Amino acid sequence: LETKMDPRDSVLSSLWALFLTYITAVDGSTQEIERHLDLGKQLVSKGQFNDALVHYHAAVEADPNNYLTLYRRATVYLALGKSKSALPDLDRVIELQPDFIAARIQRGNVLLKKGSLDEAERDYLAVVLLDKDNNANEEVRQKLNEVESTRERLKQAEALFLSGDYSSAERIYTQLLEISPWNNHIHLQRAECYEHMGELHKAVMDIRLAVKLVPDNTDALYKASVFCYKLGDLSDSLNQIRECLKIDPEHQKCFKFYKNVKNIAKQLEKVEKAVAEKQWQKCLDSSDAMLKLEKSEQNVVLLAKSSKCKCFIKLEKSDDAVETCSEVLRANPDDQQALLNRAEAYMMNQAYDEAIADYQRAVNIDDSNRAAKEGLKKAQRMQKQSNKKDYYKILGVKRNADKRTISKAYRKLAQKWHPDNFQGDEKKIAEAKFIDIAAAKEVLTDPEKREKFDAGIDPLDPSAQSMPNQFYHFHGFDDVFGENGPFGDGGGHYTFKFHFN
Repeated sequence: LETKMDPRDSVLSSLWALFLTYITAVDGSTQEIERHLDLGKQLVSKGQFNDALVHYHAAVEADPNNYLTLYRRATVYLALGKSKSALPDLDRVIELQPDFIAARIQRGNVLLKKGSLDEAERDYLAVVLLDKDNNANEEVRQKLNEVESTRERLKQAEALFLSGDYSSAERIYTQLLEISPWNNHIHLQRAECYEHMGELHKAVMDIRLAVKLVPDNTDALYKASVFCYKLGDLSDSLNQIRECLKIDPEHQKCFKFYKNVKNIAKQLEKVEKAVAEKQWQKCLDSSDAMLKLEKSEQNVVLLAKSSKCKCFIKLEKSDDAVETCSEVLRANPDDQQALLNRAEAYMMNQAYDEAIADYQRAVNIDDSNRAAKEGLKKAQRMQKQSNKKDYYKILGVKRNADKRTISKAYRKLAQKWHPDNFQGDEKKIAEAKFIDIAAAKEVLTDPEKREKFDAGIDPLDPSAQSMPNQFYHFHGFDDVFGENGPFGDGGGHYTFKFHFN
């Protein structure tokens, strides 16, 4: 006979199977959590916080209500400087375990660094009430004193700021940031102080820190853009104002300022492109366009004028270059690039004393400036050379004159001072001048010799050469006008039959 199974036994059997499955799953899950916690702890001891965080994430995901696991993850976040991520974990820990003293102290410390003084104070006071053994009371009471001191010092700084004593206010804000480095308000206030003190670089740094603390602060982004613009950093200014408009496309101040910065930055891009392509007239035109768009912000104006100075040099307009570079240097006497550019323009004008002064100043500002040192040596050589024989002056041409201009000047002077046109003592004077004119033409129409001369070395002066007779040079009238001279006619008694070429 078959024995019929009691339906209740079947139900009990099923429940038992489910219970065993649950117990096995829970046990496996607990083991997995413990494994992640152990690995996380080991990695923390080695200082490998990011790797430890991976395991703590897994442990929290498996058991989101374990306050100790949440606390451990919060401490790793803090070790990585991620206070924003740590704070929600600490909030949850205290929600789950309100009497967890260590979590309250940690949260109080984070809140104090953020500048949330009232909230930090509440956590510290809670610890005083909870810590019946007084294990943490001394540390916490010191923190409570810091909170009160910070509160009073902040009031003092605000009063100084409102009275216009920005330097004193800045000193107090700096001290307060040692206690509350994540305080967005203090960073912005100190930036205001720096602005009034004329230290815009420092102001920008504080505003950037404030933006990191509160990324959607459009007013801070606007200020950062304005300050970067005032500093002449158009690219960074444009980036900051674009960030503002990403957050709030309707932000009126940001949109208006964006249009202005964009137009000027576009002209600067054209300047840079023209320089890269050696299109110097385009460089000059775009620099002028910048000056039409901006007439008051000094650093932007100087940026355009610095470009103009370089363009003028490349266009061989040395007088304009000197004038424009001088305008830059009147505003910023230590602008090394302007000093080097003006020195180069002075060299083109053969104003060696002025060039030496500019190069020397650039060297004094930065002793490692190679271009300034090389320029100084060249200017000194050229000055020394100018006291002797200057082939450019002999022909009456500028140092940047081309071969055609040099040849034209040579022909004109050679005709004027040809010795056949003179008699007696005047003939001797003409002969001397004619030799100089011929020598000048020889040097300045020969690229290699001209390069030597431009470097401060006379290729026709044996004493200036590293090797004797390296170049052709004159040895008196027999060599010049005699049988073998370049202007001789083959006879012992010379008559000039010169052909201009």
